[in-house]
Amino acid sequence: MSQLATEPATTAADKSHLVEARGVDVVYESRDGQRIWAVRDVDLTLEQGEFVGLVGESGCGKSTLGYALTGMLRPPARLESGQIRIGGTDIASLSAEELRRQRRHGFAIVLQSGMNALNPVRTIEKDFSDILRAHAERGQRPDAASVRAEAGELLERVKLDRDVLGRYPHELSGGMRQRVAIAMALSLQPRMIIFDEPTTALDVIVQAAVIETIKELQREQGFTAVLITHDLGVVLDVTDRTMVMYAGRIVEDQPSRALLSGPHHPYTAALLSCYADPTAEVVQLGSIPGTPPDLSEPLAGCSFAPRCSRVEELCHRVEPKLTPLGPGRAACHVTAAERAAELETNRTA
Repeated sequence: MSQLATEPATTAADKSHLVEARGVDVVYESRDGQRIWAVRDVDLTLEQGEFVGLVGESGCGKSTLGYALTGMLRPPARLESGQIRIGGTDIASLSAEELRRQRRHGFAIVLQSGMNALNPVRTIEKDFSDILRAHAERGQRPDAASVRAEAGELLERVKLDRDVLGRYPHELSGGMRQRVAIAMALSLQPRMIIFDEPTTALDVIVQAAVIETIKELQREQGFTAVLITHDLGVVLDVTDRTMVMYAGRIVEDQPSRALLSGPHHPYTAALLSCYADPTAEVVQLGSIPGTPPDLSEPLAGCSFAPRCSRVEELCHRVEPKLTPLGPGRAACHVTAAERAAELETNRTA
């Protein structure tokens, strides 16, 4: 892996995307020197106003990638190499103060179980006050009345009453606390929000309501949303585009409708087989044999090869690159060869 790249001049191409990540590697390094490559050679772009899903098994690097994209990595994690540009700015090159200023009108993250991050001995209003004052424009520190007014409007956007401001976290349900966390992310007026497992520990009815609220907010306000989750069904239902991660890499990136009708990567197909039609006379669920690879060890070839039913000899030797397939991209030697053969047949027909 290469060392962290120095920042080149911003180009017109950089400015055409809201987010552009190139060659991103994130490593966790323990005190005894063991290194785990949690994110490996990730390239992605996000456009303004997109709603993108990021799915995969536990430990595949989804949350770590989300932290990297928002400058939230903390030791023992670090950005080993690559660049992450948001609005043309390389966030890896920013100081802590510059990164704090960038968050205003820039990007925010709603953490997994973020509803539990609320201070248990302070009212919701005081938590809002900390955020709004910390990120206020220079010389425009809001007073208590301004904080109360803005926080009240934010709560109404996530379908909560203004009187929630005077309550403590333990007085709110899990769904209400999660909505408060979303409202706090909105307080920065971001162009991008990453939602990391926003419905963890909520019952299915509340999960659906929270997801619907996120969908409505994204549609109304036009921010870019990245929904990180295990639930491929939810992602395919609410997002425009789906990225599938496996062993630290994005192995498929397709429009959600296209992925549902015809996945290109065997791992994606295996994930889809784990869902069944509940209206069918006979409900059949698939499974994925084996376990994900150990990311502390060097990986040869395709990381999914030991679990893949379509594996060929090349897959064990050469790691496939994300290549254009249909309207999106996938990293699979077998599918790429099949698509090339199909195109050649159509060309000569």
